[in-house]
Amino acid sequence: MYRFLFSSKWLGYLLLAAIFAAGCVGLGRWQMDRRAETLAEINRVVSNYSATPVPFADVRDQFSRLNPEREWTQVELRGSYDGAGQRIVRNRPLNGQPGYEVVVPFKLETGETVVIDRGWLPIGNNTPGRPDSVPAPPQGPVTVVARLKPAEPELQRGAPDGQLASIDLAAYSTQLGYPLLTGAYGQLASESPSVQDMPFPFPKPSTDEGTHLSYSLQWFAFGILMFVGFGYAARQQARNAAIDAEDAEAADGGFLHSSGPTVRRRPAPRKRKNATAEEEEDAILDAQGF
Repeated sequence: MYRFLFSSKWLGYLLLAAIFAAGCVGLGRWQMDRRAETLAEINRVVSNYSATPVPFADVRDQFSRLNPEREWTQVELRGSYDGAGQRIVRNRPLNGQPGYEVVVPFKLETGETVVIDRGWLPIGNNTPGRPDSVPAPPQGPVTVVARLKPAEPELQRGAPDGQLASIDLAAYSTQLGYPLLTGAYGQLASESPSVQDMPFPFPKPSTDEGTHLSYSLQWFAFGILMFVGFGYAARQQARNAAIDAEDAEAADGGFLHSSGPTVRRRPAPRKRKNATAEEEEDAILDAQGF
């Protein structure tokens, strides 16, 4: 009954179904990988973002090479800002609005220098390509609590004087002319003493995992449905072939007796599933000799 499945046409259909299903599985696994990355980031935020700040001495190596599991860890730093080395970072949207971030070198009491991202500024209205004003950091000794963030890669684009294309700490160090710890920087949480004029603080990262799970399940379902559709089409083909065979057998054995000679008449074929009204009418007229 299902010998037609070994025909080149149906083998081609099966191959197409397998390719489509494999693509769906690949997309579903990609969504699952993205969900795993999102959950890992959420776990880091939940574990580190609001935890008790640790002294710089305990995480000094993280500023040279940041362990991804320590991202968002709060660190207490003591020293002073180098206001002359302050820069703004271009193309930093926040909540859908274009703007900048303000980074400043922070010279620690130990003699080392790290970078602090003090916050966000909107684009300016007075001078194109610059904020209207950049708040200065506090002068003198300051105690800073900042959250660890990894250094960013170099972008192959320039920036005007006093600006950076990204928080590429190695390139920033070259501009300043003195060494920085280039593995990580700190995103400001608080500083004491504080100043009145401040950049906008950064919002807490989202802990919503998004729609990756539902999308992955949808892709897996599409892959399964492709084979379900193939099986349904094969079943309908087999059913229609069986109906044709029964109609042919009935036509060979059916006779109509009358006063004249014996006349063989084809029986009216049964309806095929999915046959159109026009096809059914043609089949009946054909059976009646029209």
